[in-house]
Amino acid sequence: MGGARRVEFGAGEVTLVGDLRGPEGAGLPGLVLTGPFTGTRDQVTGLYAERLAAAGYVTLAFDHRNWGESGGLPRGHEDPEGKLADLRAATTWLREHPSVDPDRVGVVGICLGGGYALKAAAFDPRLRVFAGIAGAYNSPYSMQAGMGPEDYRATLAGLADAEGVMPAVAREGEAAMPGDEPYSYYGSTTSPHWRDEVTRASIRELLTVDLMIGADFLSPTPALIVHGIVDRFCSPEGAEEAYKRLSEPKKIVWLDATRHVDLYDAEPYVTQAVEATVEFLREHL
Repeated sequence: MGGARRVEFGAGEVTLVGDLRGPEGAGLPGLVLTGPFTGTRDQVTGLYAERLAAAGYVTLAFDHRNWGESGGLPRGHEDPEGKLADLRAATTWLREHPSVDPDRVGVVGICLGGGYALKAAAFDPRLRVFAGIAGAYNSPYSMQAGMGPEDYRATLAGLADAEGVMPAVAREGEAAMPGDEPYSYYGSTTSPHWRDEVTRASIRELLTVDLMIGADFLSPTPALIVHGIVDRFCSPEGAEEAYKRLSEPKKIVWLDATRHVDLYDAEPYVTQAVEATVEFLREHL
């Protein structure tokens, strides 16, 4: 199969664009990948897809609806149910590929994709293994606990009729992901498909979506969580909670990383995350 091959497939009425990678052959294990909030397939997701393809897996990294080259409106809008529908469609498409054993397909999620991958695998038994890397396992309970009940309600009230867009990242000022750390990655991205723009309504979706619930329903699907010991954006406490709520078989691997974006493209962390994932996949997929 060689390098990345551009593919298109449908998720309902939406056309999704992805990159297929992996070795030539038949009956091979396959992996669907999903990545960070606002991310496109040629960024973090594509890097992990390339590394896992080199390890012998047929990988499908794709742009979710409303992002990158995929269809969907409004552009730059976070659509939790839509993303889960995209993952179901990607799973169907990959299982039907002639190189792939349909009974050996798993899902790997990075950052916010970790939470979506967890929920997708929990409610789609066709996905035979789950791996979350630097995952954001969002839950309204944790959002409310972190903000306090009054601030949480006030924020939701302010977002009830949210319209328009805001920057995805900014060193200073308003942004969906403010501060130096997100900007250090996205501000230097060379992706032709990524846009520094997010709908304001996306913030409401992030505050209300329950991805953590997948941990309660995943069993008996094997689960791997890989996380940095320090992470200001996807908390280690969230990874620990997800792990505790999972049933066996499960494994958690802590990496000596001090920034969330260390697991996006920094070494040795990406290699360590890939090696931990491959080791787990070889046992369970």
